[in-house]
Amino acid sequence: MKFCWILVLLYCCLIHQTYGQQRGLDFYIAQATTNSPLVRDFQNQIKVNQFDSLLILASQQPQVAFTSIDSYAPIIGGFGYDKAITNGANVNALVGVNKSLLNGAVNKVQFASLRLLSQAVRNNAAISQQDIKKSIIGQYIATYGDMLQVGFTTEIQDMLVKQDIVLKKLTEKNVYRQVDYLTFYVTLQQNQFKLKQQLNVYRNDYAILNYLAGIADTAQPALQIPVIDIAELPDVNQSAFFRKYYIDSLTLANSKSLVDIAYRPKLNAFADAGYNTSLEYRPYKNIGTSFGLSLTLPIYDGRQKKLQYGKIAAQEDTRLANSQYFAKQYYQQIAQFRQQLEAANSLISDISLQLKYIETLIKLNEKLLQSGDVRVYDYILSLNNYQNARSLINDNTITRLQLINQINYWNR
Repeated sequence: MKFCWILVLLYCCLIHQTYGQQRGLDFYIAQATTNSPLVRDFQNQIKVNQFDSLLILASQQPQVAFTSIDSYAPIIGGFGYDKAITNGANVNALVGVNKSLLNGAVNKVQFASLRLLSQAVRNNAAISQQDIKKSIIGQYIATYGDMLQVGFTTEIQDMLVKQDIVLKKLTEKNVYRQVDYLTFYVTLQQNQFKLKQQLNVYRNDYAILNYLAGIADTAQPALQIPVIDIAELPDVNQSAFFRKYYIDSLTLANSKSLVDIAYRPKLNAFADAGYNTSLEYRPYKNIGTSFGLSLTLPIYDGRQKKLQYGKIAAQEDTRLANSQYFAKQYYQQIAQFRQQLEAANSLISDISLQLKYIETLIKLNEKLLQSGDVRVYDYILSLNNYQNARSLINDNTITRLQLINQINYWNR
């Protein structure tokens, strides 16, 4: 009996926490989002894309560099490098400028690539946040269900303990047989073990909830009732989960433009100024400058352009098939969740109605038990029916919340 009262005391602590320190669903969602390294990674990816845009602009500016190449090739005893090749010596110190021209079309396509990449990152971040939210809500619901089950089983245990005192006295007075009391006591012990197991499950699920939220805390304050309503879902074409296919389509179209850009003529302007001499003739006058243009015009590359077009077309065909399959599965899955939700609501309603009759029966049996006018077996049977009904309501309530969580996952 001492163990029983310890369990009851533990649950009383939970009840005390309920009116003291509480944590709600919003707290865990906020903690999980803040602590997620994946969310921070997406934010940094967007910053990287912004730097890449600036790098593209910087690469289009005149590129200035200083170069100096100094060499001397002596001829000793008639042996040495051919002076016509080496000039005997080569000393230079030049400042060169290089600038690519006609970059408007190239910049347009490159900036479009970075914009699409940022859109994809933002969309993936939105989906990632939905994944985090769904995971946290699912674990919160499961943990809250454990807490309800602990409370319910403790309530049953409290009822059994009270009746144990009455039944023991009646057995001593030979109102009930010893075997009846032993049957009742075994039931009480079984409920004790069940309560202990449920407490272990509750603590473990709570630890998992803290782990998923990134909370390094062993404290387990009582959880608030999760208030979760069914969200209005967007049209599939507006969904973040479908938007990725739209972004992929634009990305493939832009990839084709990148292929076209690679085959455009490239024109560069260059110039240099400084000192460049072989030290042969009036080296003090070899200060000057040079400038010019360079033109690159692709002529033939082994049909690589056509092959790249074929590769992009195959990727587009895959994207189209995946988007059509997603749209079909989207509506089918939502319809299935709603059907299961309706069934859970109906079952909760039916069991709740039956529970009222069972509660009335238990109260009558408790009074009859105290006077010895009901069999112990009948009282235990009514109590088991009560437990089963309450457990079914608890299970279906948790199932209902989990189904709503599944549906709401698609509301981004």
